[in-house]
Amino acid sequence: MSEHAADDTDPLAYGDRVDTATEAFVTHRNLLFTVAYEMLGSAADAEDALQEAWLRWASVDLDGVRDQRAYLVRIVTRQALMRLRTLRRRKESYVGPWLPEPLLTAPDVADDVALADSVSMAMLLVLETLAPVERAVFVLREVFDLDYEEIAEAVGKRPAAVRQIAHRARAHVAARRPRDAVSPAETEAALQAFQRSVETGDLRNLLDILAPDVVLLTDGGGVVRAALDPVVGADRVAAVLGRIAAAASLRPARVNGHPALTIRLDGEIDTVLAVRVDDGLITGLYAVRNPEKLSRVERETTLRR
Repeated sequence: MSEHAADDTDPLAYGDRVDTATEAFVTHRNLLFTVAYEMLGSAADAEDALQEAWLRWASVDLDGVRDQRAYLVRIVTRQALMRLRTLRRRKESYVGPWLPEPLLTAPDVADDVALADSVSMAMLLVLETLAPVERAVFVLREVFDLDYEEIAEAVGKRPAAVRQIAHRARAHVAARRPRDAVSPAETEAALQAFQRSVETGDLRNLLDILAPDVVLLTDGGGVVRAALDPVVGADRVAAVLGRIAAAASLRPARVNGHPALTIRLDGEIDTVLAVRVDDGLITGLYAVRNPEKLSRVERETTLRR
């Protein structure tokens, strides 16, 4: 055997393996983050899942890995599933409505319609209604187009069971997701009208763009002031929103692949406001105010499929 033969005791060979592992992980990192984020709705928890996944990946014998992308997705899925169960317990004691952590995304996310739809606030809230394994199966199948055998490996189920779970999850999501695909232009038009109405205090115009049964969810996490229950109905929502114009500055942003608004007080981001639009009217407003969830709207996050 040569001086630097590739055995477990050779530090140079070990270094080569680490470099190869690092290169593969970095290559797929944006994809892996997207998988974890779609499963967890939390960028902080997604990053933690990636850290745990890296520690496991670094110890894998790469010679036995046929498809590095699939293997990495499998590791991240397992880590996200473990965290999802912990996260659910945290949400049970969360103060007020829990909303996903918003991400400032690059314009190219909107170009991938399926990806943008899958990370929208509205869709992430629908995914919250799935059981953990159902959510993992749905995300891996419908968003990332993994085959049933790969998903079965990731979630520890038989392929036949995964098919049944996928069918059930698909039906569940279809019954709760927005009725029709809404173009970014339509969402942007609704947001611009909304912004003008709030900034000018024009309550009549604001009522014209809110659906009668519009729902406003505000996530303060018990850290800042926010409604502890959903605000329902155009009149009640308009009354709440009408109070923010005097001290706040509203700016357009691209959040989770869709047009949104940031609300700034004294130059600092106070709230991220995303919307759901159906038939030209705003049917859902998602206001994230918890400061712990606002760090990702100061810099772009790259999402990939």
